[in-house]
Amino acid sequence: MARLRKPAIVLSFTKTTDAMAVEKYCMAHNLPGRLIPIPREITAGCGLAWKAAPEDEELLVSSLKEDGLPWSGLYHMEL
Repeated sequence: MARLRKPAIVLSFTKTTDAMAVEKYCMAHNLPGRLIPIPREITAGCGLAWKAAPEDEELLVSSLKEDGLPWSGLYHMEL
């Protein structure tokens, strides 16, 4: 049985340390999402990405920007 794919936002990172910092920050601030292996469709990056629901994009991005946490790309995908 095929898995049902759902819309998601995916943040990619150039460095593993950036991905780990975002994970730690999001957990400490109860922000939505989780760390995942980077999807095949995204070729750049360190191999890790942050996945969240599309409706959480504004909250997540504004919080990360406010505290200066880096990411390299934001993608809208179905995962």
